Amino acid sequence: MSDARLIAFERLLNIMDELREQCPWDKKQTMESLRHLSIEEVYELSEAILQNDKQEIKKELGDVLLHIVFYARIASETNDFTITDVINSLCEKLIVRHPHIYGDVKVKDEEEVKQNWEQIKLKEAGGNKRLLAGVPASLASLVKAYRMQEKAAQVGFDWPNKDQVWDKVEEELAEFSEAKTAKDREEEFGDLLFALVNYARFEGFNPDDALEKTNIKFKRRFEFIESEAQRAGRNMKDMTLEEMEVLWVEAKQLENKQG
Repeated sequence: MSDARLIAFERLLNIMDELREQCPWDKKQTMESLRHLSIEEVYELSEAILQNDKQEIKKELGDVLLHIVFYARIASETNDFTITDVINSLCEKLIVRHPHIYGDVKVKDEEEVKQNWEQIKLKEAGGNKRLLAGVPASLASLVKAYRMQEKAAQVGFDWPNKDQVWDKVEEELAEFSEAKTAKDREEEFGDLLFALVNYARFEGFNPDDALEKTNIKFKRRFEFIESEAQRAGRNMKDMTLEEMEVLWVEAKQLENKQG
């Protein structure tokens, strides 16, 4: 019986070959020219996931997959690697890094799986790679802090319990409050954010997701204020903070009613 997944993937590869050979835009692209577009596609996928829009997630996954196939096609033209090399390399990595599935290693929970993963990565680098070197320097600062804390925790550099982490948050808040110069306040604010990111990790959620959901919520409520002001023929610049706060509360109430 034919596997629909393999048929669909072969169809994509064939289309990619045709586009690369026949389309003026696709023929012109390089890895460098695609790079910023790939970043944009991943952000669009992230937004769809946060909005829990399944159809949009499907669409954005397709766009990300297109970029993966595109990069591999470009690399094949210079004999650097092919999509087959990409897939086989990934398969080998997954097998090596899951010894509890493909070997005789025993694990009791997901934390041990993560610890083994990091240790295997270090061994693959011949013991010369620093643990935090796997965190890209170009990552957004909030995400970077979270990933560094996660990796450090895998080798035991972590607080024993959540209460101690919250104590650290309060300590950093106090230090920020007491800082006098602009330079010191900036530094202490960074420390406070880092501690809050760590606390989010102990609570079991990603702080970047939490902040982005708040961004979306703020945008939705602010746009409600704008719409109501326009409907009333008002200019927001002429409204008082108290008037805008009334509309903000109304927006919250409408959200609560809508579930």
